[in-house]
Amino acid sequence: MAPDSLPQEAHILVVEDDGEMRTLIAKFLRQNGFRVTGARDGREMWEVLAGASVDLVLLDVMLPGASGLDLCRALRAKSGVPIIMVTARGEETDRVLGLELGADDYIPKPFGRAELLARVRALLRRSRGEAGEPMAGQAGERILFADWSLDTRRRELSAPDGTAVDLSGGEYDLLLAFCEHAQRVLSRDQLLDLARNRMAFNGTERSVDVMVSRLRRKLEPTDDSPSIIKTVRGAGYMLVPTVKRAT
Repeated sequence: MAPDSLPQEAHILVVEDDGEMRTLIAKFLRQNGFRVTGARDGREMWEVLAGASVDLVLLDVMLPGASGLDLCRALRAKSGVPIIMVTARGEETDRVLGLELGADDYIPKPFGRAELLARVRALLRRSRGEAGEPMAGQAGERILFADWSLDTRRRELSAPDGTAVDLSGGEYDLLLAFCEHAQRVLSRDQLLDLARNRMAFNGTERSVDVMVSRLRRKLEPTDDSPSIIKTVRGAGYMLVPTVKRAT
């Protein structure tokens, strides 16, 4: 999909306490066809979310009151809205913690406008599906494994009891990569390569470990849950059950 074919009225919520920075980001995104609302802190963020539909949240880590990391955790518990964390230092600990709390991507300050725009557009495309670009299973296909069902058109995961399980963009992309190569040991590098055009976070081995851990907690919620994703020491990870496809 070309950048210009993105929905032009996508609504982005920019949560940034620095007024000048918030204004500059909002102006730039508006110039590129997005609708933008700014918020100075968590209180204003929740007010916006309560009254409007938001397609993506650009969330600064360093905020007065509740930090961006705290807000990310709370927001992910309530919603699957795509989240890009903005980290002041770009330190790995901030990035990894943001991913563990449910963020889909991160961008360190200072960042260029072109990089910001590219990340926003990429995450919106991933969250909505590539309308003009065929993806595995896009034609209404369901992927079945160990009584789980992954609807690739709706990008929805259903548990064995039929309940819907929320997945972030990165979790969905990683699970789809596993399902497309079930019962094969995949190294971290292979997982990055397989999902290179879909994964919603920067490609590092630690990022893969974090996303696998998040996904495993949802697929194996209790100690007696069947093993879905196996760690193969020194080699990588493997989706254990067989996979079937249905329309």
